[in-house]
Amino acid sequence: MSGLDLPGLLVFAGALLVAAASPGPAIVALVARVLGRGREGAFAFAAGLALGDVVWLTVAVLGLAVIAGTFHEIFLVIRYVGAAYLLYLAWKLWTAPAKAPEVTANLARESTPRLFLGGLALTMGNPKVMVFYLALLPSLVDLLRVDALAYAELALAVCAILAIVFAAYI
Repeated sequence: MSGLDLPGLLVFAGALLVAAASPGPAIVALVARVLGRGREGAFAFAAGLALGDVVWLTVAVLGLAVIAGTFHEIFLVIRYVGAAYLLYLAWKLWTAPAKAPEVTANLARESTPRLFLGGLALTMGNPKVMVFYLALLPSLVDLLRVDALAYAELALAVCAILAIVFAAYI
């Protein structure tokens, strides 16, 4: 059996916790949904958000492993570009003016599958999530040694951290 070493997994989980708990499009949508319609449907929406994260994790692990093994120099550039993009997003959020928008309640009932797909679509359309994995994974995980057990550990960590964060916001 292989898998990840515990310190690397804990560092990954800690960094993910900080990033996931920081308000972004997913958290804003989740909180707006709960404020506008209550907790009904929020868990289906959060499950879609979490699945989207696991999809981006999978794409990052598979894609980065190929790039790391084949094009080491390009891989290094992608890492630094990803880190620079995260810093740019942080700066934009920090310097953006705060203003409260007008909010009106929409009381139309939505189906659970629709809420789930809405959460999934939100995460899949958010390049910040992919850039997070592009910038973080190579620093913490030897992508050439990620086997099925290591991937399962990463995916389980993502699901557990997101469940904690989303439940707290809900």
